[in-house]
Amino acid sequence: MFQFQYQVQKPMTTAHLAQTMTLLSLSAFELKQQIEAELAANPALEIVEERRCPHCHRFLPGGGSCPICSRPSNLDVLEPVVYVSPMDDFYPKSDYSGGEIPDEPISPATEDLPTYVLRQIATELDTQQQLIAAHLLTNLDDDGFLTVNLMEVARYFHIPVSRVEAVQLLIQHAEPVGVGSTGPKQALLVQLEILSETGTVPEYAFEIIADYLDLLSRRQHPDIAKHLGISVQRVERIASYIGENLNPFPGRSHWGNVRNPSSDATSVYRQPDVIIQFLNNDPKSQVVVEIVMPMGGTLQVSQLYKQAIKESEGDSKEAMREDMDKASLFVKCLQQRNHTMQRLMQRLVVIQRPYLANGEKFLIPITRASLAEELGVHESTISRAVSSKSVQLPNRRIVPMAAFFDRSLSARTILREIIANEKKPLSDTEIQKRLTERGIQVARRTVAKYRAMEGILPAHLRQTI
Repeated sequence: MFQFQYQVQKPMTTAHLAQTMTLLSLSAFELKQQIEAELAANPALEIVEERRCPHCHRFLPGGGSCPICSRPSNLDVLEPVVYVSPMDDFYPKSDYSGGEIPDEPISPATEDLPTYVLRQIATELDTQQQLIAAHLLTNLDDDGFLTVNLMEVARYFHIPVSRVEAVQLLIQHAEPVGVGSTGPKQALLVQLEILSETGTVPEYAFEIIADYLDLLSRRQHPDIAKHLGISVQRVERIASYIGENLNPFPGRSHWGNVRNPSSDATSVYRQPDVIIQFLNNDPKSQVVVEIVMPMGGTLQVSQLYKQAIKESEGDSKEAMREDMDKASLFVKCLQQRNHTMQRLMQRLVVIQRPYLANGEKFLIPITRASLAEELGVHESTISRAVSSKSVQLPNRRIVPMAAFFDRSLSARTILREIIANEKKPLSDTEIQKRLTERGIQVARRTVAKYRAMEGILPAHLRQTI
């Protein structure tokens, strides 16, 4: 009997693939933590403090993005510019000519909450009001509520409390609406006031929030109904409206608004993982995509450690070699992760260019599986690349990357438009017919599901309200 041994060369080892997939699934913030953990645990790994482009590895100038990678290589408007850039180098790309770096950060939404809010209202404030606003905003908790008393602030600035309240009101009406309030009750009342300016809110909604919020939070609807002299069913409908349209903790979310709250429980103020803009802010020109590399400098295997291995002997040499192999593998996996993200975004922004230029109504229905087939990778690779990532769109709104694959988003946007323009409340069947007329084939039960996702009441309840 003869035995034969075959050597099969695989394109990527199991260890390499596993670590690459792990890194691919991390957001920029999580990746930063992972890199720091590897640097702390492995003496063979080092980061050289130098300004190199993570993509082409050229030395970078004193500030800003790579002048080579950030420029279009051709004049084809359909060919996007996609590159990896260190987080510290993000600036608005209103002009990609490589000139002076603008003073503004990339987007209000990428800043901390106080700066984000202050930037919105700064033009409405005089010098003293700006100081008051800054004082109030630096005393917000994680929920977006004030931790200082307005009377104390008035005493500090030697002004009437009414002037402090005026600044607080401006803060509360900025995005996210209700931030700067003294608590959930005040935040909800501000949000309800904003909604009432452009639409109809249920009668007694203000009273329930102002006087019976404690009972509402414990779902004691019969007690509220007894106090107000209305039916329990009516209280339940008002409670449903409040739950679907208002956010009691405005500091905890950043995409969407009080009319369309984010469904993502992890939506907190954070920097996006990918920045998408149009060249010179022109929707007819090329798309420029920056993928965040959450570190500066060059990550590499330590040259000193390599030299130390040559001079060591015995078991210590073997242990040191193992550290060096791990460091080398981590660097390669990180490069592979960035390469995969580039390939993904290169194709994704081409497919979804209408969405980027014109909004949700123009989102192209695609699946992770179809994109994986186009790129020649496994569907799980696309899923990992998309998971837990956020993208800043050209309009500076930050959304989950998964929104690019939301097959229902364009239909839901048109559904909202249909309901907003209805003369009388339309039934789900009537909405289905109107969607069909606009080329969107969905079942009636799907209309009901989309309506629920958008926080829109059924026709008979819209009539009641």
